[in-house]
Amino acid sequence: VELLRTLLSRTLGLGGDKPEPVLDELSLQGVSRFLKSDRCKNVVCMVGAGISTSAGIPDFRSPGTGLYSNLQSYDLPYPEAIFEIGFFKKHPEPFFALARELYPGQFKPTVCHYFMRLLQDKGLLLRCYTQNIDTLERVAGLDPELLVEAHGTFFTSHCLRGSCRQRYDLAWMRERIFSSLVPKCEKCQGLVKPGEFLRGGFSGNLEGGSSPPPSPAAPLPQTLAPLVFLGPTKVILGPLCLRRDVAWLGDCDSGCLALAELLGWK
Repeated sequence: VELLRTLLSRTLGLGGDKPEPVLDELSLQGVSRFLKSDRCKNVVCMVGAGISTSAGIPDFRSPGTGLYSNLQSYDLPYPEAIFEIGFFKKHPEPFFALARELYPGQFKPTVCHYFMRLLQDKGLLLRCYTQNIDTLERVAGLDPELLVEAHGTFFTSHCLRGSCRQRYDLAWMRERIFSSLVPKCEKCQGLVKPGEFLRGGFSGNLEGGSSPPPSPAAPLPQTLAPLVFLGPTKVILGPLCLRRDVAWLGDCDSGCLALAELLGWK
């Protein structure tokens, strides 16, 4: 109990004591000095569709250009249905038509992906939590052991039947997707879908990579100090985060380049 009280006091300012500052300045300059110091031991990255847009992969919700705005040709009851496991089991064709457009090998990693690779090479990356299925984290060279892929990726596909769950690799899935075939399990003829059960770090599981709300990782930043947000939209930081966090508003790649320059890594 005393250890917990001390931790809350130092990091969150609870218990009456003044919180111990993590950054000497709430800016990218302060973040860079912290990253270069002996005090910074581990960095956790949490990424979504925004880090892949500069590679040519649309995000989901941007008006006009987002994926959900351009799915009319798939004859869906509503855009999100294409990623829902219940709809997929009845109508798998739209998902695999979209998969042909987004399949790995057609896009290259972005500055953001390679910045995370730099964090790994510097021995700072503890984990990367990603909601993307484009595999660009792996293409950039991130160690799969450091990745938690919330929606699964094309690298791992499984039979959806709970009594089977036969696993298939990238080459097997690619052959079927580009032959316009709905992938069926060779053992039981069940549907096979890219994705896997969520691994540690997120609550719940996703059968075959079905789509959760865009916040399965939302509780995680509250446990980390400091939180650095790079992106065009300001997130709403909880009241416990206000004394330690930094928001850099702009495109993700520019934010990573700016931080890399301050770190002397550019």
